[in-house]
Amino acid sequence: MEIPMKTTLSLLFAAALSLSSMPAHAVKWDLSTMSCKQFLESGEDNIQVVLTWMDGWYKGDEDNAIIDTDVFIANAKKFGAYCGKNPTASIVTAADEVLGK
Repeated sequence: MEIPMKTTLSLLFAAALSLSSMPAHAVKWDLSTMSCKQFLESGEDNIQVVLTWMDGWYKGDEDNAIIDTDVFIANAKKFGAYCGKNPTASIVTAADEVLGK
């Protein structure tokens, strides 16, 4: 019984070390006020997070736990094109136009 406990503690310790070495980038975004320009300039990681969130938000309960990567990529391209042409528009407006909620 002592060996599984040591293994568990070792795994927890390793996880804590790996998490503590990650850079802290805790940020809160108010997507209702983010412009397309801000979105496009926010960096690849942030763009991916926002696009993934929007995909789920605009799907609602229609397709629980399903990500169709072809549709996701097509919508992301449309979203990027819209924002590129409308940098002062809010991303909510862009999402409404592209994803149609």
